[in-house]
Amino acid sequence: MIEIWTEKYRPKSLSEIYGEDENIQKLKSFVEKKELPHLLFAGSVGTGKTSTAIALAIELFGESWKENFIEMNASNENGIDVIRNKIKDIARIRPSNPLGFKILFLDEADQLTAEAQAALRRTMEMYSETTRFVFACNYSSKIIPPIQSRTVVMRFRPVQDEFIKKKLNEIAKNEGFTIDDESMEAMVEVSGGDMRKAINVLQAVYTSGEISPKKIYEIIGYASPESVNKLISRAINGLFDEARQIVDKMMIEDGLSGIDIVKSVHSIVRASVVPPKQKIEIIKALADAEFRIVEGSNDRIQLDALIARIADIGSKIN
Repeated sequence: MIEIWTEKYRPKSLSEIYGEDENIQKLKSFVEKKELPHLLFAGSVGTGKTSTAIALAIELFGESWKENFIEMNASNENGIDVIRNKIKDIARIRPSNPLGFKILFLDEADQLTAEAQAALRRTMEMYSETTRFVFACNYSSKIIPPIQSRTVVMRFRPVQDEFIKKKLNEIAKNEGFTIDDESMEAMVEVSGGDMRKAINVLQAVYTSGEISPKKIYEIIGYASPESVNKLISRAINGLFDEARQIVDKMMIEDGLSGIDIVKSVHSIVRASVVPPKQKIEIIKALADAEFRIVEGSNDRIQLDALIARIADIGSKIN
């Protein structure tokens, strides 16, 4: 049975968490004092919130961490009844460990309704002696102020490129293979600061038997930078039919959706040397195209309209 690398190579200690030195130092001080406040981890997906919570539990509880770490996903259980019953029942149980408390890790806490959060705040107050709550969310603004004021808020940033490269090279070395520079850059690019995504892509390309930028873009649903650059160049220069042919190839031969193409173009445009004013207009056009496609409009028609708008923007450059 194939082991999932995101689990196999999940950090086992706080020292193995990359790029969050300030947060890690705070957590280590809590571990040293054997005291833990309620915590709120805020940051986008793949930035290490869950891994940090697990590493914290391992350092606090040692081998018995699994018995003292309860993980729940608020997106699955976001109703007030769950707070009043299930979470309350878990929180009231006194653990048998020497610290006298356990950790209840609530992932995607920003998916809880305001009413459910208010009920949870009361549960936190009632059972703070036996349970420490660690919340993880994408948007701290969606967490009600009474909960925020009762937690130590830690913000997690997208993982820096150097740390993604370091982790991927460690995994590759352990698995007995190497990653060439171009493939590494491609994986860093498509991960967008999401460590979990980077590791999943690495395992997917390794399993496919071909570690190359082409395979990486294929697996992740990205168009190759070469194709996207050609598309943008043709569109900006008003070569509508040639740009459409590139889009046809992306959709028919590469199997990309309209959203895939829009995201790929956006990634390249952001890093391009297009004049700032025109870059802003192109990004607005991309946002409009993405919105309409998501709302159910025909991919082809929206991509044609996008090419036409980029051509119009390009005419003002030329």
